[in-house]
Amino acid sequence: MALAAAALAMLRFAREHFRASDLAVAAAALFACSAAASRLSSRGAPMLWPVLGVIPTLFAHLDDIYEWGAAALARSGGTFPYRGMWGGGSSGVVTAVPANVEHVLRANFANYPKGPYYRERFAELLGDGIFNADGEAWRAQRRAATAEMHSAQFVAYSTGTIDRLVHGRLVPLLGSLRDAGDAVDLQEVLLRFTFDNICAAAFGADAGCLAAARGGLPDVPFARAFERATELSLARFVTPPFVWKAKRRLGVGSERALVEAARAVREFADRTVAERRTELRKLGTLSGRCDLLSRLMSSSPPPTDGQDGAGGYSDEFLRDFCISFILAGRDTSSVALLWFFWLLASHRDVESRVLADVRAAGGDVRRMDYLHAALTEAMRLYPPVPVDFKEALADDVLPDGTVVRARQRVIYYTYAMGRDPASWGADCLEFRPERWMRGGAFAGGGESPFKYVVFNAGPRLCIGKRFAYAQMKTVAAAVLERFRVEVQPGQEVKPKLNTTLYMKNGLMVRFTSREQQQHVHSAARKPDFELKHNTGIHGVSRLGHH
Repeated sequence: MALAAAALAMLRFAREHFRASDLAVAAAALFACSAAASRLSSRGAPMLWPVLGVIPTLFAHLDDIYEWGAAALARSGGTFPYRGMWGGGSSGVVTAVPANVEHVLRANFANYPKGPYYRERFAELLGDGIFNADGEAWRAQRRAATAEMHSAQFVAYSTGTIDRLVHGRLVPLLGSLRDAGDAVDLQEVLLRFTFDNICAAAFGADAGCLAAARGGLPDVPFARAFERATELSLARFVTPPFVWKAKRRLGVGSERALVEAARAVREFADRTVAERRTELRKLGTLSGRCDLLSRLMSSSPPPTDGQDGAGGYSDEFLRDFCISFILAGRDTSSVALLWFFWLLASHRDVESRVLADVRAAGGDVRRMDYLHAALTEAMRLYPPVPVDFKEALADDVLPDGTVVRARQRVIYYTYAMGRDPASWGADCLEFRPERWMRGGAFAGGGESPFKYVVFNAGPRLCIGKRFAYAQMKTVAAAVLERFRVEVQPGQEVKPKLNTTLYMKNGLMVRFTSREQQQHVHSAARKPDFELKHNTGIHGVSRLGHH
């Protein structure tokens, strides 16, 4: 009672002696002084506004966020602190220092999991899949993925599916566009190709995104649901938690749409797993199949992962694993190829050398070293995943002396790292594949993976790196030896603010024939795309990806 009386007395005193305008002026002065103090202590880093943190600065640079971030890191010596809006729970550091990245991804790996901040935002779509897992759950899936993806059977199978998709669907589609003289959004075409390819590798299923359809490319409900679920999950990263969590609790708006899209994805995956399980029970073997789902279902997990080795992996494990695999592989290769083709269009000398390399290799992508270097160089300048982060479990100090508190995030800025003169020299902004070549051979293996983190590094190094290069090189070789890719003039080409470096407006191109058509090794390939025991995923309109 005494406290309540004191509070009322203070309120009466404030009403009698202060006007609302006085309080507003005092609040404004306090805000200005706090802002000025933050500005003076920032030492080149982005300003942290009172209450709002870095949010106003980010909004001011939404159109050039990656270039702005790279410039801010250069001004601040490679690392700066950030803080989101009060109550949002987001704070930490942004860095482009390779030693800091190595510390987070390797030296003190155990202290930097993906963390609950990331996992919570992808829970509906990914469940406990490898892309959303930490600790023993992640290690068990990592062991399984490594064993199966590096097996001779899966490598041969995935190489065959890439080859059949490229020559059975992609090349005929581009040929028809050439014949009609039509312009097309290359981003859309490549995203459809990689979705078909990753579904074939993961499920042994034909998604049909590049299948012929009247009026253009077909609508594919599974692909559309996957795209929608991914976009809505990503929206949680830029929405205050109290907003999206309230919408989730009430089941309204974007959160309701996310639940519906994620349910459609998981129902398809559940159905595919159940059908494959039934096939295994009936036939007693899946030896005729080499896709990832079939290989995992046919194998028993190691006893250390806590599952029944005699019974194999659970259906939920298989579902979440394959959905994560699709998310990890569906966009990254297509986005890398998109920026690669765009760069070649303005560097015809590099295109000529790539074409000579392709033709000299006689169809063997393993011998296309200069093409490998050109793709690697394109990803240095335009990394498919421009920014990534980890969350600290305990207080830590990075090699450059930056203090990181428990539950803060370390954001490593891959886009800025690829443009750092300290790592890549004075010509770091130039597209020069020769920097990866020595004596006529690709020599990029000698570079530190912690300054070129395009495929991650340390224990979380991308398991699908070999698959990604095989996919990109097969596509690039098949396209370049048949067509010139002509970027249509008058387009604004810029990155989209996303976890993947899409082009904001797509890339409209036309295809014209090469003067010298390529040789017999391509003609011998089977023209039709086939997958044994296909599971169709067909539908009816246009697949959106923006």
